Amino acid sequence: MQLNDPTLVKRPSGNIFLVGMMGAGKTTVGKLLAQQLGKTFVDSDEEIQQRTGVTIPHIFDVEGEAGFRQRETNVIQDLVRLDNMVLATGGGAVLNGQNRDALRGNGIVIYLRSSVHDLWQRTRHDRNRPLLQTADPRTTLKDLYEQRDPLYSQVADLVISTGKQSAHSLVMQLQQELNRITQAQHSNQMQSKAP
Repeated sequence: MQLNDPTLVKRPSGNIFLVGMMGAGKTTVGKLLAQQLGKTFVDSDEEIQQRTGVTIPHIFDVEGEAGFRQRETNVIQDLVRLDNMVLATGGGAVLNGQNRDALRGNGIVIYLRSSVHDLWQRTRHDRNRPLLQTADPRTTLKDLYEQRDPLYSQVADLVISTGKQSAHSLVMQLQQELNRITQAQHSNQMQSKAP
């Protein structure tokens, strides 16, 4: 498995960052992965709620999406400085170039890719998704996917299709891929040190 950009030097943090659309399973998979790897699990949306004392929908109501995105960037900039963590990012975190750079430089970024159909099945009854509170939420979800999919792919070291598999089998697959990436990074470091 080749990293997207083999010239990019990543800080050796032990961090794993999960990106993807709302409903892709970042929190569920992230908690299991952190447990399996003995790392701390952090959800950036939960961190924002803890810091502000209010829900994400409330922040959207009061500050709009721009206010929320600024809070999200502040949280991500703080969190990427930590080590040995699995971070589940919000679906729109990749919209900000500063966030993409921070994620890419401070850990392995995994894009959990799901189809629009699967995302719709998982999110259609969830009232805590402010961006889907529209007249036609399925079309909104499709539009968001089309806008964000290239950004997720751009920032990711690894793209995993979530499909219909269970969270446990996804985590097993992720562990195998992470081992491959770690071995590839290690051999690249050894080659660069060779005279």
